Amino acid sequence: MGQRKLVAEESGKGTRLRILLIEDQRDIAANIWDFLELRGFVMDHAADGVNGLRMALEGGYDAIILDLGLPKLDGIDLCRALRRANRDTPVLMLTARDTLQDKLTGFAEGADDYVVKPFAMKELEARIRALHRRGRMQHGDRLHVADLMLDPLDYTVERAGERLTLTRAGLVLLETLMRKSPNLVRHNDLAHALWGDGAGDIATLHTHLSVLRAAIDRPFKTHLLHTVHGFGYRIAEQADA
Repeated sequence: MGQRKLVAEESGKGTRLRILLIEDQRDIAANIWDFLELRGFVMDHAADGVNGLRMALEGGYDAIILDLGLPKLDGIDLCRALRRANRDTPVLMLTARDTLQDKLTGFAEGADDYVVKPFAMKELEARIRALHRRGRMQHGDRLHVADLMLDPLDYTVERAGERLTLTRAGLVLLETLMRKSPNLVRHNDLAHALWGDGAGDIATLHTHLSVLRAAIDRPFKTHLLHTVHGFGYRIAEQADA
């Protein structure tokens, strides 16, 4: 398939989302390209990590679809380099690595969401659109639960005065939970906040919540994110709040 590039186009609904696809498997890349192009996306493609990083650093993309198993430069290393260069383009990982630790490593290096191969194209599209929407949280007053603070205006999260770094998914989940605190937020409501209707799955949701818990709870003595097994999660000072 090689490397292809299109110029951003305009549609009746405004600027079409520009996507950089970094994938070395030609058949997978071609299928993703064709499906998303038919759905109104403007597609660019790189077949290896070195070219993918160069194109990503050039910027102008609404999201990046990034395979982890790339030649020349691994997807994890690419994502790390992108974030170190202060590029905040949303990154959706494509991975055949189905262990929790692999996913946590991807998030730690700056990925925002993931899908596991094989995946449905409609699921991929839904995840990309959700990533784009996630950049715009609700404006309003700062949210506080105990010593945890979230400012929806500038995406600032602090706990006990310490600035925390969260993924885009983590910010959405934290805002949803804090707005409902101390009440339970059910799995379906959290999934809807993250991906909209008909996208995502419970296993992926749990992974995102594990990443969130590591950021807001693990370094601190008191835990605020509580699992209500079989139902959902809540943010509260006490587990039975």
